[in-house]
Amino acid sequence: MSEETDTMTYAEAVERIPDRDFPEFWVGDRETLVDRLDAVDRGRIEELARSPGGRPIHAVTYGGSADRDHRANYNSAVAARDPTSYADRDERDRPVVFLLGPVHGHEVEGLTGLCNLLSVLETGRDLAGTERPTLERLADRCRLVVVPCGNPDGLARFEPRSLHGMTLADLEFWGQGTWSDDRLVGYPDAKGLHPMAGEEVAFLGCYFDDDGVNPMHDEFFAPMGPEAPAILEAIGQEAPDATLSLHSHGYPPGFVRTSYVPLEAQADARAIHRSYNEALRERELPAYDPIEVSAESGDPPPYFNLLSAAHHASGTLPLLHESAHGLADGHAGDIDHGGILEAQFALYEVVLRHALDGTAGTAT
Repeated sequence: MSEETDTMTYAEAVERIPDRDFPEFWVGDRETLVDRLDAVDRGRIEELARSPGGRPIHAVTYGGSADRDHRANYNSAVAARDPTSYADRDERDRPVVFLLGPVHGHEVEGLTGLCNLLSVLETGRDLAGTERPTLERLADRCRLVVVPCGNPDGLARFEPRSLHGMTLADLEFWGQGTWSDDRLVGYPDAKGLHPMAGEEVAFLGCYFDDDGVNPMHDEFFAPMGPEAPAILEAIGQEAPDATLSLHSHGYPPGFVRTSYVPLEAQADARAIHRSYNEALRERELPAYDPIEVSAESGDPPPYFNLLSAAHHASGTLPLLHESAHGLADGHAGDIDHGGILEAQFALYEVVLRHALDGTAGTAT
């Protein structure tokens, strides 16, 4: 790969995409996602919303019904000092786990993981034909809500199908896009203009839907795009014990702290992170240091995002996971496409076990 650069045109970005073959289990484009959804038979598919580009956002559910009696929305129930007025989780016959695929279209590692999970739920085997009996048994004891892709517009814009072996400059081009002078926008500057639209923008990165909205940082009280409110409405209806949002970065797989949620929930997420790291070490995969537990402070203050909103809409335990892209710079260690998928399966097993233990949402 050529040396790093601060600028990149679309033609240069396409030229930098390696000529390579992908494993049969890899899902890095919208067409393959559509094929995987067409193969669903046991699960129930629902369209949550349409993106600005007219692309559907689907949820696939397994295990029981979402019907429940509730007298109040979550924040009102908490104010009444009776969260069971919203959802009595102890009375359910199985925990509910909400699995949210990438809301940033280039972060296809989670998309691959969820499409392979769908295959396991449908056939007992992943897309490489490997049986996953442990995961299958855990999943059969839960109600699962799987949203394979939370931003189909961004996914449709992503041409490399994987950033594995590519560079940080490639990640910045496809992820956050370029300004009108072809400078890479990068992180966190991509969040300084929202929606990402107008004459300042050349290539619209895959962070965004076709209107330039980043669903992770929509204006939740006055939404700019359809993705975030549809996702939050589904979470509010399901009252999940845990909500896992799948992202990717240039480092080893791990969790990111969700701000503006109770310390008890943060401690619970940290416990899950520790269990996850043990599972990664057993598989000889790199791991990221466990998240910290802390109150909100600082100037500027911590940010409130889609997972923060999910907690306040439902009381769910919010879990934000970052997969490894496997960039060529080596920050994620030695991980290939197979390792990326194994890390996803390890993640699902740890989260489902935690939900089944009845500890989701309460510190241990």
